[in-house]
Amino acid sequence: MSGVVAWLTGLPSSGKSTLARRAQARLRAAGVPAVLLDGDEIRRALVPSPGYAHAERDAFYETLARLAALLASQGLAVLVASTAHRRAYRRRARALAPRFVEVHVATPPAECERRDARGLWAAARAGTAPLLPGAGLAYEPPEAPEVIALGGHDEAALEALLEWVTR
Repeated sequence: MSGVVAWLTGLPSSGKSTLARRAQARLRAAGVPAVLLDGDEIRRALVPSPGYAHAERDAFYETLARLAALLASQGLAVLVASTAHRRAYRRRARALAPRFVEVHVATPPAECERRDARGLWAAARAGTAPLLPGAGLAYEPPEAPEVIALGGHDEAALEALLEWVTR
C-alpha cells in the first residue's frame, strides 16, 4: 500500500476523532501502518502553541498538511482529524499528499453542541469563543468529499474510508 492522507473534516464535536480512532484500530488490526494526527493533540504538542487568529490558523493548517504529507510519503496511512474549516486548507493538504481522501463528518450543529464535552459551543454562545467554526466563524463543507460520515459511529462511512485508504 502506498501512503495516503485521509483528512476527516467537520464541525467541532462532530465525531472526527472518534471515526479516525476507529479507522486507525481497524487498519492496525489488518497490519496497515496507520498514524492519527488529531488537530487538538497536535496543537498541544507544538511549541509555541498555535493560536486561533486567522494567520495562526493558516500557519497551523499548513504545518499539519505538510506533516501529514511527510508521513504519508513514508508509506503510512495518515488519518487527520481536524476541522480545517476553510476549503483552501483541505485543497492544500490534497495538493501535498501522495494520495488524499477527504471525509466529511457531517453532523448537524445542534448535535455537535449537544455532545460537546469540551464546552466549546457553550463558550461560543457566551461570546468567549467567537472564532469557533460553525458558530462565530464560517465552516466551508467539502464540495465533493470521497466519504460522507453521519457522525463518528457511522459504520458504512467507516467501511468506505477503509476501502479508500487501502486501495
